[in-house]
Amino acid sequence: MAVYRRLYRPYAGRFTSDRFRFLVVTRFALRTLFDSRPLLAFFVACNIPFIVFLLLIYVNNSPAAQALMGIKGSTGGNTLFVIDNFFFLRYLIFQSTLSFLLTAWVGPGLVSVDLSNDALPLFLARPITRVEYVLGKFSVIFLLISAITWVPGMILLGLQCSLAPIDWFQKYYWLFGSMFIGALLWITVVALLSLALSAWVKWRIVATGAMLGIFFALAGFGEALNQVLRTNWGRLLNLGYDINLAWFDLFRMAPHTGFRNPLFDLPPAAGWISLGLLSAFCLLLLNLKLKAREVVR
Repeated sequence: MAVYRRLYRPYAGRFTSDRFRFLVVTRFALRTLFDSRPLLAFFVACNIPFIVFLLLIYVNNSPAAQALMGIKGSTGGNTLFVIDNFFFLRYLIFQSTLSFLLTAWVGPGLVSVDLSNDALPLFLARPITRVEYVLGKFSVIFLLISAITWVPGMILLGLQCSLAPIDWFQKYYWLFGSMFIGALLWITVVALLSLALSAWVKWRIVATGAMLGIFFALAGFGEALNQVLRTNWGRLLNLGYDINLAWFDLFRMAPHTGFRNPLFDLPPAAGWISLGLLSAFCLLLLNLKLKAREVVR
């Protein structure tokens, strides 16, 4: 409108607090994502395993449900199978696979759209810093993956604690922290990796392929290094191996649990360090690419 008409008015609404201003970026990104019906359907389907594990815990601890189904406990007492730390680790591993597919779908388009349309300077022209911009995009993936990993995982742990004898909680109370830290570690790695690829690769399909390639191609390259150099340290290039190494440390798993022996060839600290270095490298890539302006020569 023409300025001389003096019809403009200052914004009279409520401003977002400086502390939570990054959530504005998150809110609009989530609104755009859930406009896609296939994405919404896949997100709902990711919670089906939670319902399955929920029913397993209930039936395992309910003699009435077992009698109704005509089955008897096989572990002594009224339980059908043992629910321990390995049970919840399997849940986290299964859900992490689904969350990886969800991140590969969502993550590559979060930053590349803003860069390809030269919208990043418009974001940073507002009272939003680069850190807040990255945090806002990171929060999108954090909320999505949290909704299918540690949040329902806490519900499963709470149900098991309420139905099982009191000594179960006294023995496995630390699983609450392991579930949260393990999921947070996974979210941090995949979110930063997807955001870094989204910042450097403008084509969404190529970024998704690169994310899949990093997880699978590097694993094959690492095994080739093991054969050539006759060592086991090449497995650290396998991000799936690294995250499982850290999870086995968090969930206090030991070699006698029956899992594949290669997981115990390297110390757990190696997995933590490898994941930390990858996260730091992704942050470096984001810092190099996300600028308020671009100089063209």
